[in-house]
Amino acid sequence: MAHDGTYDDYGRLTFARHEPGVLLVTMNRPEKYNATDEQMHAELARLWRDVSADPLTRVVVVTGAGRAFSAGGDLAMVERLAGDHERVAHLLREMSEIVYGITDCEKPVVSAINGVAVGAGTVVALLADISIAAEDARIGDGHIRLGVAAGDHAAIIWPLLVGMAKSRYYLLTGEMLTGAEAERIGLVSKAVPRDEVLPEALRVAAALATGPQQAIRWTKRALNGWVRQAGPIFDQSAAYEMLGFMSPDVVEGYTALREKRAPAFPSAR
Repeated sequence: MAHDGTYDDYGRLTFARHEPGVLLVTMNRPEKYNATDEQMHAELARLWRDVSADPLTRVVVVTGAGRAFSAGGDLAMVERLAGDHERVAHLLREMSEIVYGITDCEKPVVSAINGVAVGAGTVVALLADISIAAEDARIGDGHIRLGVAAGDHAAIIWPLLVGMAKSRYYLLTGEMLTGAEAERIGLVSKAVPRDEVLPEALRVAAALATGPQQAIRWTKRALNGWVRQAGPIFDQSAAYEMLGFMSPDVVEGYTALREKRAPAFPSAR
């Protein structure tokens, strides 16, 4: 389906065009550190189809408004999800659309990780074809701390980026790492000082946008064969994560996060 190049029906994402053919997408909920609520999650799920069909866009850059990239899933959304089979099933479908959407998007995607990236934010940050992080950005997968399996992007992409030892360490412990450490272990493409993140991402995007378009897109598609090959691993991890939303552990997880205290998970008593 042809796309008219406008994105007026988006509310949580804002759009700006940069020459030559670069679309800057900003997750725009700075008062909540760009945490993903139902609306933003839905918009991130359909964005990639729109971008693929947009004749004016050659490369996408994704960043966050304010000081954060995206602080994961909104706690209020997590509370609404817990124990609600219909909501959980809907989220599972959207999660697949985000992961496979970025992977299958014809246009290269560059992430400008300007600050904290957790949970749903880390999906876009790390599945992007090229990731530019602030050296002091804090990156992590928050699932274990919430009491659910590391689904989303974690099982599909972390082992490809950093190998099993580091993946197991960070995904089983839920520890955060800095942008500088993420670059050192290969989790992101490049780490730069915070004020250089967006200029560097736009510089890389402009280089991609002025390069041989078919060759770049076909190279992306070929490389992402590795990601598509791991599709069944993603599907399994996502289902396990959603199953966790039906468990007592997730209730304790979001309650402890809300109360800013250490969780006492029922399964560990």
